[in-house]
Amino acid sequence: MSVNKVLLIGHLGSNPEIRHTGGGAAVANFSIATSESWNDKNTGQRQERTEWHRIVVWGKLAELCNQYLAKGRQCYVEGRLQTRQWDDKDGNKRYTTEIVATTVRFLGSNQGQQAGATANESYGDMPAAQEPRMEEPSFSEDEIPF
Repeated sequence: MSVNKVLLIGHLGSNPEIRHTGGGAAVANFSIATSESWNDKNTGQRQERTEWHRIVVWGKLAELCNQYLAKGRQCYVEGRLQTRQWDDKDGNKRYTTEIVATTVRFLGSNQGQQAGATANESYGDMPAAQEPRMEEPSFSEDEIPF
């Protein structure tokens, strides 16, 4: 058994960017920042580190994120880590790791938006906007190489 789950609460670094696939599916991308702070044990000074996370959202939830999220807005993101690979224009292999979000909660307020509402709670009986599930491979103990 394995688990690939990410939970984040952070602030958007820029407005979401939305596009549509050839089949018409909406996909939105945005980044959120999470921060941690501590006191340096040698100097006693307050230190802070910010981590940036790339988020990908699909379907109706992508459209809602595009509509209601903006730079600086706080949100909760739940999803899974995914690493993609591609070749750049010079033929070098490039990689990026991102969070494919299945749940996004809009925190704080945004022009009268109900604080803490999720996409589903804000729109009544709207169907759940979640990423399509892919069939997981299954292996017998004899097939596992380690």
